[in-house]
Amino acid sequence: MPVYSMTGYASVQHSPPPTDGDASASTGATARLGLEIRSVNSRFLDLSFRLPEELRQLEPGLRELITRHIKRGKVEVRASQDAGDGSSLQTPNHQALQKIAALQDKIQDWLPNAKALSVADVLRMAGGSAGPAQLDEAAWMQLALNGVEALREARAREGARLTEMLQGHIAQLLGLAEQAVPLVPQLVEQQRQRFLDRWKEAMALADGTHLPEVAQDRALTEATAFAIRIDVAEELTRLRSHLDEISRLLLKGGDIGKRLDFLIQELHREANTLGSKSAVLEMTRISVDMKVLIEQMREQVQNIE
Repeated sequence: MPVYSMTGYASVQHSPPPTDGDASASTGATARLGLEIRSVNSRFLDLSFRLPEELRQLEPGLRELITRHIKRGKVEVRASQDAGDGSSLQTPNHQALQKIAALQDKIQDWLPNAKALSVADVLRMAGGSAGPAQLDEAAWMQLALNGVEALREARAREGARLTEMLQGHIAQLLGLAEQAVPLVPQLVEQQRQRFLDRWKEAMALADGTHLPEVAQDRALTEATAFAIRIDVAEELTRLRSHLDEISRLLLKGGDIGKRLDFLIQELHREANTLGSKSAVLEMTRISVDMKVLIEQMREQVQNIE
């Protein structure tokens, strides 16, 4: 299953051609349908609709359709229905115009204050104007389905780019972890030797009040405590485990954004602990580089559905 970004855009149109015997063929009432859907990241699914009044009844169906296919993101839907540019208008025939004129004269004889018909009124009565286009709900829902599919395709393409970037960051973090592994034994051995040297110096200056074995045991105990304090093996193991889980989720795809966000928080925690246990500049540098990469991953993960 693809990894979907929450960022995407789709625009679809539909202009059904008039057919023989269709009233729209003579009236010009064939409507051009347009639908535009755009989405950005959000913690939950947040839908908003910008529909003209004549399309307001479509909102429940559109909402149900989008909810079925999209799980997270701030989604805005705009729709339009255009009856056409008037190129299909037909010239009213002479007999129809005569009947309309006679009817108007008869009405005005009875109602002298009645308003005269406008050109638009005459065209509508004579069949030369489309008037308002009829709402074809089935055509609208098919167009909406096409729009949602186009949006999902756009979000999948963006998701693929995010996945590629995240996999690159994962490889860099694993490389930094490998750099950190040999540093700890070296530091422990250096510190152990430093404690032993201090013990020997103390023995040379001692007045014989302390047994050499006791002083040596104390030096080794301090060296052991230091080794425990700077040991980052557990942090590196957990960090690699979190990175493996992120890679697995990226391969799985689907609705993984919230799970990835949690794992990024855990990665940040391990990198912070690594820095706090740092005893040499090289380990500090590794910790800082890790936190920079993890922050970049956080920004990308926040766009994943």
